[in-house]
Amino acid sequence: MASKLTHIGTDGAANMVDVGGKPVTERTATAKGALKMQLATLQQILDGNMKKGDVIATARIAGIMAAKKTSDLIPLCHPLALTKVSIDIEPDVSLPGLRVEATAKVSGQTGVEMEALTACSVALLTLYDMAKAIDRGMELVSVRLVSKQGGKSGSWSAGTADS
Repeated sequence: MASKLTHIGTDGAANMVDVGGKPVTERTATAKGALKMQLATLQQILDGNMKKGDVIATARIAGIMAAKKTSDLIPLCHPLALTKVSIDIEPDVSLPGLRVEATAKVSGQTGVEMEALTACSVALLTLYDMAKAIDRGMELVSVRLVSKQGGKSGSWSAGTADS
């Protein structure tokens, strides 16, 4: 198994993959996740009645900032000059809660899956942080990569299943 993992050498040691010889291509990745909460909590967020301020705007900015810092957080990730990061946060009364979709884009030699996943995760954590005073039972659910495009492996999609 170790020989199939790109970050593990034949001796079992962790290594940063050398992407120097790979061509520069446009790469995009999208991750999704959700934060379940009490319906009353969701309503307070949507009404703009949170003591800490605009919960959704703050989480969006946090997700963008996190994508830019991914290589500082994940030991073997390459630092990337991201060309775009978008964070969409939508209410879902049936959950009840908020759904987050994060997309990262780069023209580079390695993919942006970790940046999309980090952006999504930190946006969700920020939503939790901003609302925990009124609902400590919130739950982060279904954080996952849903699609990627570009690079040697081409395009991949998790299908039509929603979070």
